[in-house]
Amino acid sequence: MSTLGVVNGVLWSVQVFLALFFLAASVPKILGRGIERWTGFSDLPRAEVVFIGVMELFGAIGLVLPMATGILPWLTPLAALGLAVNVLMAAGFHVRADERLEALETGLWASIAVMIAIGRWDLLASHYIRPMLLVAALGVFVPSAIINVVVLLRRPARSEADWA
Repeated sequence: MSTLGVVNGVLWSVQVFLALFFLAASVPKILGRGIERWTGFSDLPRAEVVFIGVMELFGAIGLVLPMATGILPWLTPLAALGLAVNVLMAAGFHVRADERLEALETGLWASIAVMIAIGRWDLLASHYIRPMLLVAALGVFVPSAIINVVVLLRRPARSEADWA
């Protein structure tokens, strides 16, 4: 298997993983249940929370569907960048709440999304970035993200008293 074949396989795996993560993150925001696990959403109007959830849902779909169908595949790296911007803005909520670890976690998700965008644009083919460097970086960040999900699922939900 060629180097670009390996990179393509890794990128597809990470795209699906990230799409599933953002799909799972969007559902509580859209439905309004289980949202207490995330910082700052109690301060936002319900319409804004739903908007964020819908954008995450569209981003998750955009990570996979355009490239899988071959219809407007250039939307995939744009979806990845949009999700990166989204989670970087979420890091602002964590920084404001003095939650440094959570801010670092959201930065991790942003870095994975940016790597997908880099990998899916023609930057690899034009030799600006070495393909195996991207695979190595994803090999570090994706296991970290999986550990992140496990920690998030085991973390007890905060009560209103914890926020005060």
